[in-house]
Amino acid sequence: MQGVFYRASVRERARAHGVAGWAQNLPDGTVEVCLEGRPTAVGALLDYCAMGPEGAAVSRLEVFVEEPGGLDGFVVR
Repeated sequence: MQGVFYRASVRERARAHGVAGWAQNLPDGTVEVCLEGRPTAVGALLDYCAMGPEGAAVSRLEVFVEEPGGLDGFVVR
């Protein structure tokens, strides 16, 4: 997924939906995303993450539900 602005596009959509969190590249080439916000907004972001921006090749999406951490804003790490 790297090289197609995946993290930046997730950040843009997260901010538009009022979702907090972060996105970072991992050494194996995958992207890890943490989302926190209203369930409908997070759901919309998860749908986007499953597709990614044009040019992305998303092969799978793993979702883990955790307790909210009180995140503020969205950053690319």
